Amino acid sequence: MNESARWIGSSEANFPAIQPSGRLSFLRFLFRYPVFLLAFGPPIFRPLDAYNGVDTSQSHFDFWSILQVGWIVSIATWSILRLAYARSILVPKQVRSILKYAFFLGLVFVVSVSYSPGPTVSAELSIVYFLTLSCVVGFIADVYWNPPNWMHCLFHLRLILFALLGLVLAALFIEPGLVMQVVSGSGIRLLGGTIGPMSGVPAPIAIISAYCFLHSLESRARSVLSFLAGVAGVLVTQARGVEISLFIVLAILAVGWGKTSKRAAYVLISAFMISALLVGSVVAVVGGDRIWNKFNRNQSTADILTASGRTGVWMFVIRSSLTNPQGMGYIAGIRKTRRPEYGSNLHASLYKVGGTDNSYMEVLADAGWLSLAMYLTVIFKTLALGWRLEKRQALSGTPDVDSTTRHALRCAILLLVFCLLEGMEGSDFVIPLRQEFYMQNVIIALILGASTSMLIALRPQSKALS
Repeated sequence: MNESARWIGSSEANFPAIQPSGRLSFLRFLFRYPVFLLAFGPPIFRPLDAYNGVDTSQSHFDFWSILQVGWIVSIATWSILRLAYARSILVPKQVRSILKYAFFLGLVFVVSVSYSPGPTVSAELSIVYFLTLSCVVGFIADVYWNPPNWMHCLFHLRLILFALLGLVLAALFIEPGLVMQVVSGSGIRLLGGTIGPMSGVPAPIAIISAYCFLHSLESRARSVLSFLAGVAGVLVTQARGVEISLFIVLAILAVGWGKTSKRAAYVLISAFMISALLVGSVVAVVGGDRIWNKFNRNQSTADILTASGRTGVWMFVIRSSLTNPQGMGYIAGIRKTRRPEYGSNLHASLYKVGGTDNSYMEVLADAGWLSLAMYLTVIFKTLALGWRLEKRQALSGTPDVDSTTRHALRCAILLLVFCLLEGMEGSDFVIPLRQEFYMQNVIIALILGASTSMLIALRPQSKALS
């Protein structure tokens, strides 16, 4: 057996021919690659205050929770069946290593059920974690023998996010309380609720569109309109973390594009100089203090320095983890521990259902330092694998496929970087049954799938057999 891979399925396997599928209709694409169905969430039409006064560390059932669980169970079952009947595959060792860490991270979450104050919730969400992981593995098996056009994957993901954004706008006119919140000092904030969380929906639309515009991967008009829609969605959230995360990712994208040619570098430098002049003019006319107060939603200096009270929660989690390095119990632990303080907190994830407003602190609180180390290992090994492969030479004999794959891989890396940055102020990226959690896993699946295709094509044997 090849030491760089493991057999999955029967004892015989062949190297697949790396010929991506043509453009599929949206429904056919979802049928062929069901992992993308996870990105829908699905939309839950539940009021923002639905959990007021409810102990969410204990199990509760309603129609929407049954729909959520049924959604993931159906997709995971579909993926597992497709995996069971798939032809044998060789998983490259780099991808296999990441999946191993993700699997053992899930086992750590399962162990935390034994000391969780809400063992039922912890056990249920641990199962959902593994169901999601099975969808990722199923996608890798799907693309092994039947790779897609990878840029089309990003286009379809953007279409799903647009659908969620449309549902948010529809709810805004029909039942504003489902997606909108009035906050003292900040005015009206369009949060998206559980229909299409605005912390994870519009920014990826803007990133994909900006990438496509700079690299001429679709109609310029479509890219511009989609980008403006994504940026507008980010601005109406009035969430500094989303705005800053999007700005950083777009800056990375622009710098990377500027390195592609001298002309791109000249355009980037010119755009930077013009932007600096415009910003300076606006500051001179409007006033720096007014702009600063608007950006910070008229918060006091103390609120700004404590990240609107988040740092207090983070310090509590760190102190608790120093005395209890095993954590508090998957998801339910922090909800139970922090529940007495929810009433004075304006942040939805703390006030409604509990959390830490930080993905990394959430994992630390869930199952301790070991879980945090494994989570970071999964994320950074995924980024490192994608980054290394993106820099490698074009696939031998398939230059068009290589160009498409590399563009998709590069854009998916930027999307994952956004998730990591936004995870500094939001814990939903690591909480099952949240749209952001599924979106991050879909992006990871994209990176691992595209990496698998590139690694297979780089095998010397595949060239002869294909």
